[in-house]
Amino acid sequence: MAISEQQTIVAKLDVLIRLVALQIASDRSITEGAHALRLAGLDNKTIAKVLNTTEGTVRALISARRSRSEK
Repeated sequence: MAISEQQTIVAKLDVLIRLVALQIASDRSITEGAHALRLAGLDNKTIAKVLNTTEGTVRALISARRSRSEK
C-alpha cells in the first residue's frame, strides 16, 4: 500500500473517530462529554477538538470530576 493511500485511510479514520465522539458527547455537558470521551479512550487533544475547547480545559474537567468521585 502506498504512503498516500495510508495517509488517506488515516485521515478518514480520524473523521470517523470525531463523528462517533460528537455523537457520544452531543447531549451532555462539556464535563460529562469530556468524561465520556475519556472513558471511550480518546486523548485530551482529540477531546478538546471535538468539544471545541483547549486541552487544558479538558485536563481540568477530567481531573475535577475524578476528584469529586473519589470523595
